[in-house]
Amino acid sequence: MPSGEYLRYVALGDSQTEGLGDGDDVTGLRGWADRLAEQLAAGNPGFQYANLAVRGRLAAQVHAEQLGPALALRPDLATVVAGVNDLLRPRCDVDEVAGHLEAMFAALTAQGARVATLTFPDLARITPLARPISSRAAALNHRIRAAARRHGVVVAETSHHPVVADPRLWSQDRQHASPLGHERIAAAVAHALHLPGSCDSWTHPLPSPAVLPSGWRAAATELRWAATFLGPWIGRRLRGRSSGDGRTAKRPLLLPVETLPRGSETNAADHS
Repeated sequence: MPSGEYLRYVALGDSQTEGLGDGDDVTGLRGWADRLAEQLAAGNPGFQYANLAVRGRLAAQVHAEQLGPALALRPDLATVVAGVNDLLRPRCDVDEVAGHLEAMFAALTAQGARVATLTFPDLARITPLARPISSRAAALNHRIRAAARRHGVVVAETSHHPVVADPRLWSQDRQHASPLGHERIAAAVAHALHLPGSCDSWTHPLPSPAVLPSGWRAAATELRWAATFLGPWIGRRLRGRSSGDGRTAKRPLLLPVETLPRGSETNAADHS
């Protein structure tokens, strides 16, 4: 379907779809879904966009809290991206996570929406401490692809391209994309949807290689990251808390894209 035929886009998901890492809670979050909406709205005055995503949500919560409101908005395009927060939990059940994603795929496509999702990169390529969840991410990606085939869902394959591990595409917390990373995700979804003007340039490496610390500097960097981001994240888990506690969707209604906040080009070091 050409982009001009999409009039109602609804995004479901967690912090990545909410836009953490692209702007902040003071100036406003932008994020890949907002960026995709901006592309869809270009030259399409009737286009409207809602973003139901809330940070910290597990796949079951996205299913329980966001699917009903999304269906009520009757989108002709929906994106469903969830599961990373589940992968980070010690007792993650990949089949259960995939089941929630597939249920959302089924309900939205049955109502006539075009649905898009994406696969997840191996987080161990971004931070070595994430190595224990690599197999879970691969298993979830496999199930996402299978569920997408069953329901005619478009998949943006962001999992295996080398550029996704470039640290410049990630914010300082290594859990959320940077503004440049959100830009690449939006381009990946646009390309998967065959939107006019889209191409595979989002898969290309950045013009110059990233300069990475080595030796004791690398070790010091890992320690600072663990103290600044990993420690507080573990603390919230132990207390049964989530960064999304008390939060609601930033854009629960379909509105013209002109009402979007313009996030500053800073890295939000806020929570997952």
